Amino acid sequence: MATRQGSPRSLGRLSEIAQVAARHGFGYFLGRNRRGGYGAERDLDGTSDRGRRLREMLDELGPTFVKFGQLLSTRPDVVPPDIVAELRRLQDDVSPLPYAQVREVVQADLDLTLDQAFLEFDLTPIASASIGQVHRAVLPDGREVAVKVQRPAAPTQIEADLGLLYQAAKLLRERVRALEFMDPEEIVNEFARSIRLELDYGHEARNAEIFHRNFARHDGVVVPRVINRYSTGRVLTFEYLRGTKVADLDVAAMPPDERREVVTRMADTWMTMVFRHGFFHADPHPANIFVLEGGELGLVDFGQAGKLSDEDMARLTRLFVDAATENIDAIPRRLRDLGVRYAPEREEEFRAELRTLFDRYYGSRLADIDPLQVIREAFALIYSMNLRLPSRFVMLDKAIATLASVGTEVDPDFNVFEVARPYARGLLIERFHPRVLGQRARMEALALGSVARELPYQMSDVLERLRDGTFQVKVENPGIDQLDEHIDQASNRLSVALVVAGGLVGSSIVGVFADEGPTVMGLHLLSFLGFVLSGIFGVWLVWGVLRHNRL
Repeated sequence: MATRQGSPRSLGRLSEIAQVAARHGFGYFLGRNRRGGYGAERDLDGTSDRGRRLREMLDELGPTFVKFGQLLSTRPDVVPPDIVAELRRLQDDVSPLPYAQVREVVQADLDLTLDQAFLEFDLTPIASASIGQVHRAVLPDGREVAVKVQRPAAPTQIEADLGLLYQAAKLLRERVRALEFMDPEEIVNEFARSIRLELDYGHEARNAEIFHRNFARHDGVVVPRVINRYSTGRVLTFEYLRGTKVADLDVAAMPPDERREVVTRMADTWMTMVFRHGFFHADPHPANIFVLEGGELGLVDFGQAGKLSDEDMARLTRLFVDAATENIDAIPRRLRDLGVRYAPEREEEFRAELRTLFDRYYGSRLADIDPLQVIREAFALIYSMNLRLPSRFVMLDKAIATLASVGTEVDPDFNVFEVARPYARGLLIERFHPRVLGQRARMEALALGSVARELPYQMSDVLERLRDGTFQVKVENPGIDQLDEHIDQASNRLSVALVVAGGLVGSSIVGVFADEGPTVMGLHLLSFLGFVLSGIFGVWLVWGVLRHNRL
């Protein structure tokens, strides 16, 4: 349960965040400047090290904020490229959980004592993160396993920090004019959904089973099987992988051919996920990939996974064809079909930027193109155009960018495009194979046949309603009610203005031509009353205009 806003604990945490932000040079966000004031403008002119300072601030604030920074690093549509590059360096490493708490969680969830559940259970974890940590163990049947145990305080702490992130999002939306094109609360919502899924180890177990099934016949990739009997919502037990994390490889001591083999197999694995399975591991950082003793790749940590539908793949194929043939005019439309959103009035500017990007690499060999540089330039274009990316493609972008970064760390000559090319070519051939086209034509024909079959009945219904006089056409426009309200307001104000003008003119005429009768301040009584009433209506009219900021 989230910490209640305004509670002493919440206020204390807010104070801590304010102090940390000020220490890292972001204190002006918390000042009392108005929207678009000095603090907001200062952020626009942030120095070149703003990404580093933000990364260090999030790291100091703790695990939830580290994970939020990791999410932001996957959003080049809302975060500047220099900050994206820095936030990708955030690591989710925390101090290990005391063994007594680990034992308590395992025994409570498995309804067994630790000695009953395992023959061996290592006291020291082999990995530790903000949500849970992993211990090596041995089952009663002798199988070696890895047991992932959730921190008991993780859900409470995460919900409390989410409440603070929502407050921060509201503050940014109100005070930073540069962020008007985005919705900070929507980003926090996305993060909340993501991290709550990570809290559900059942979700990770289901992902792991899909990956295990997809790679069951793949000799070069090993996905550990989930041991369901020893897995719950807070405890997850896998087969143990014996090997070396890519993060722990002694790259300098490895022969070039061996380094090339590792990164090629990594890229091959993720291309298979994306282009063949449509279901991919979205977090391929070097601690989640093992090089096993037999040379295979081992995959772990399946909390973040992306899924692409057949329609997504078809649209991606069309986009790839247009990109490969340099049909730049069609690319914005292809991206729009994929769910990418941008301001319609900026479409020509978008095409011009794409032409510039294509011209920069025109005629270059694929092996000569730096994929990280291309990704950075693409991020810069996404941010400058304020493009909105669908979440499934944000995850795909994150996976490919992380893979490219890890690959170049192991082998500086690695080029992910070279590995992706045969998969993309195979995908093109598969998508346009006569058999596939025939199946697609058959499905379209069946759909059109269904429409044709229903059409006479629908026309009959329309004609019957026309004959009975019950046919209605309803037009909905989200802004029409507001427009009608504005017209009513304008009409009312115009009427009052005419009354005021008439009262002033009438009172003036009475004052000029009336010779007899009582007077007030040298004016005829009727003229005086007319001026007073007109003045009252005039003041009321001006006050109403000012109140609605419609001067």
